[in-house]
Amino acid sequence: MNPISQQVQTACTEAFATLAQVLADYAAPLVLRETGQVQSVRPGIARITGLSGVRADEQVCFPRAGVGSGRGPLLGIAFNLDPEEVGVILLGDSQDLQAGDEVYRTERVMDVPVGEALLGRVITVLGQPLDGRGGLEITEHRPVEREAPAILDRAPVTVPLQTGLKVVDALIPVGRGQRELIIGDRQTGKTTMAIDTILNQKDQDVICIYCAIGQRLAAIAKVIATLQAQGAMDYTTVVVAAGQDPLGLQYITPYGATTMAEYFMEQGRDVLVVYDDLTHHARTYRELSLLLRRPPGREAYPGDIFYLHSRLLERATHLIDDLGGGSLTALPIIETQAQNLSAYIPTNLISITDGQIYLSPDLFQRSILPAVDVGKSVSRVGGKTQLPAYQWVAGDLRLSYAQFQEIEVFARFGTQLDEHTQHTLERGRRIREVLKQGQSQPLPAAAQMAILLAVTGGLLDTVPLDRVAEAECRVAQAMAQQFPDLWDLIHRGGALTAADRDQLLAALSEVI
Repeated sequence: MNPISQQVQTACTEAFATLAQVLADYAAPLVLRETGQVQSVRPGIARITGLSGVRADEQVCFPRAGVGSGRGPLLGIAFNLDPEEVGVILLGDSQDLQAGDEVYRTERVMDVPVGEALLGRVITVLGQPLDGRGGLEITEHRPVEREAPAILDRAPVTVPLQTGLKVVDALIPVGRGQRELIIGDRQTGKTTMAIDTILNQKDQDVICIYCAIGQRLAAIAKVIATLQAQGAMDYTTVVVAAGQDPLGLQYITPYGATTMAEYFMEQGRDVLVVYDDLTHHARTYRELSLLLRRPPGREAYPGDIFYLHSRLLERATHLIDDLGGGSLTALPIIETQAQNLSAYIPTNLISITDGQIYLSPDLFQRSILPAVDVGKSVSRVGGKTQLPAYQWVAGDLRLSYAQFQEIEVFARFGTQLDEHTQHTLERGRRIREVLKQGQSQPLPAAAQMAILLAVTGGLLDTVPLDRVAEAECRVAQAMAQQFPDLWDLIHRGGALTAADRDQLLAALSEVI
């Protein structure tokens, strides 16, 4: 035999012997898995049988639904646990799913990724990147549904969350750990107000999460472009569930975004979450509930529609120092129809939150922006979260401004007014002009305080209305350049004295 052929035969013999030894030593592990079968499929939901041990909110997997699509297996959440069948909310496209397909338990409660890797990214609630920057380095997952902190774990809300908007910071202050509702008709500037608040958190050590629920992709892209242009994406995560996404993703997205925020809060950091908006979320839940044949109630919403949002917003809080002292501030957005604040979902959210900022379409049409109706807006935390300098300057501003609005209504009828009332009207018009603010132009607290001091101190009474904006700029520049010590004192939360007030008024009167 040829020596080369003999060597090949010897090598083959050794290889077969090694393979035989490996096969003899190999023992395939037995995996016990509870499986079921799909009975029917509808848009967003599926009905299955056979999973007698499945738990509420447990992930279930449909392995065949993702075959050939490149998207991986389809996931769902066990939602209705009926004696005969289980109603599942699908988290993906169900076009490949059909009756008779196999489904099995994962024995995992629905969870989402958390961690520092999410900052600066645009993702879905499942952690899929949407910004084209590659995958995420995820090291930890946490359940979507979590219990809200206990009462004894909560600390009072005392630290302000500066929005950068004069009308909010002065009249409707928001604190870190508060739940402040932004409410109004469509196209009145609700999202703009929330985005300006995010922009104002730059260099404030506040993590921001913008949660888009049921929005158009064009609107979401505009928000992302604004955040990137202003350098806000460095401390912001955008969690997207667009209007064309599956109903299941839209349903769990606000809960998942809150879980992501709680990761930072439990590290002792301050977090701001914007839910834009919960009207779409409520409608999504109503559609899923009707598909799952849950009994409808008022306006066809299911009976637990209040619990839908209360268990979400109750997770916003300020933790005690023993738990790190972090906070989670919630700014839910909701849309009204024809200024109807007494509708079902708006009244639910108003009763859950710690106050509301109402944006009026009438003010918006008159170009009074932000279109905040001070009379219908309220913060139940109030001045407890304001900087001491604000409390000192804007103490009676809300009441006087509301009185001005009432007097202005009567003045339209040509009623003869005394000198005091005319002075109140002129002062009120300048206050309203001062409270106007352009988009993406948040102001530091010290600059706001100086402007409010100028208008309440009567320095702008003789300035024409069309020149008030110019006077504001001069006041803000003078405050920053001539009083750096007071500027720092205000931002540190220090109180001003009467001597400081007189000195400021004297200096500001020279620049106006």
